[in-house]
Amino acid sequence: MSSRRHKAAPSMAAAAMPLAELERWLQARVDRHPAATSIPMLDGYVAAIVAGPVSMSPLDWICPLLAIDADAFNHGGTPEFAAISAVALRHNEISQTLSTTPRQFAPMHRREVNGDIDPRPWCQGFYAAMRLRLSVWAPLLDASNVNHGLLLPILLHCRDDQGRPRLGPPGSGRETEDFLRNAHLDIPATVEALRQYWMPIRYPRAR
Repeated sequence: MSSRRHKAAPSMAAAAMPLAELERWLQARVDRHPAATSIPMLDGYVAAIVAGPVSMSPLDWICPLLAIDADAFNHGGTPEFAAISAVALRHNEISQTLSTTPRQFAPMHRREVNGDIDPRPWCQGFYAAMRLRLSVWAPLLDASNVNHGLLLPILLHCRDDQGRPRLGPPGSGRETEDFLRNAHLDIPATVEALRQYWMPIRYPRAR
């Protein structure tokens, strides 16, 4: 990172756009196709970056997330930089929580009017980040892999480009409905389990 970016780091919190404003800003950019158009989607996306198999340059994942150019990182005082700062703060919060108190990790799920949690936007955001390096995530997408189950609480709520369920049509019946309704409860533990699974690959020890 440039010295200019290092100087900007201490003021990151002050520069960050409030989340409610960030959501409105994202929704106003729909025609630019940001990877996230809501805070739950953004939160899932950032969680996948933190817990995923490879370390990525902020440019490589924040630019598609917000639909911005790399040059936006170099100009403070702009809405783009305020959005970048907000994303960086959430990234650091998730990383710190998973590293120190993983049981306290709480995804920012969308809530319905009746108070029920809708995990779909968060999970779609997570999967959008996976797609940046899908070939590296591929082993866990293989249903024959014993660790495939790590992704199930997330993939259950994801859809492909044609809008079809990522894991195929769900079964019918009360038991399936109850399972889908409560699957989101496993997501916090799933994110930490994924982080632990990928850690030897992401941070290989020198031999």
